[in-house]
Amino acid sequence: MLRDHTVRSAALRLRIKGKSYNEISKELNIAKSTARSWLGDIVLSDDAQRRLAGRVREGSWRGLLKRSKMQTHLARMRAQKTRTDASGRISRLDQNALLLIGAVLYWAEGYKRVKMRNGKQITSHLISFVNSDPAMVRFFVSFLTDCLHVARDDIRLTMRLYPHINEKAAAKHWLDATGLTESNLRKTTMLVSGASKGKRPFNRLEHGTIQVAVYSTNKFYELMGLIDGVKREIARDILPTLPG
Repeated sequence: MLRDHTVRSAALRLRIKGKSYNEISKELNIAKSTARSWLGDIVLSDDAQRRLAGRVREGSWRGLLKRSKMQTHLARMRAQKTRTDASGRISRLDQNALLLIGAVLYWAEGYKRVKMRNGKQITSHLISFVNSDPAMVRFFVSFLTDCLHVARDDIRLTMRLYPHINEKAAAKHWLDATGLTESNLRKTTMLVSGASKGKRPFNRLEHGTIQVAVYSTNKFYELMGLIDGVKREIARDILPTLPG
């Protein structure tokens, strides 16, 4: 009985200080329901009420944070599953698929404008493809050699770098990506972003961009013909089936 009285007195002192029932229960090793039955009628001071209100807000914030972290984790899992499922929809690519992909890639990213001089079209043109994605550049080089039958020695690489980029490291990066050699490299073009006044963050385009060029008018028009074929088949087989 004496112990109960001592514990109850201690609980009262803690409650007056603004301690929560959870804190009192843990500190005095008593059930939370016991603390509530002992202290439920206690009128708290303003300071004690403010402390308890702060505890409630803190607990709510922690709960929200925990839920947010869980939701973020679940969202990442869903995103990864969606990506994995979508990846499985792509089957093994044959040579015709590589031809189609290469033509579409150049259609989207390559230099296609016919050169003009004094208002007249000139006959000399080149294939020029610029990108910063090593996997895309590697594929385009393979497309040139395997589908357009361009000799590897005829492929020209020109790095386009910002001043903060290490030229030697960038050269190794692009030669590893393309499987080409230093003999394919041409003089590097150094760039300064006019839009950012040279303040481009250093973690962007770590290795700059690379131009893959082939100085062959015949190969240029062969590639333009492949793109014409893609456009024709899209217009004939795909666009008529689209709604609207």
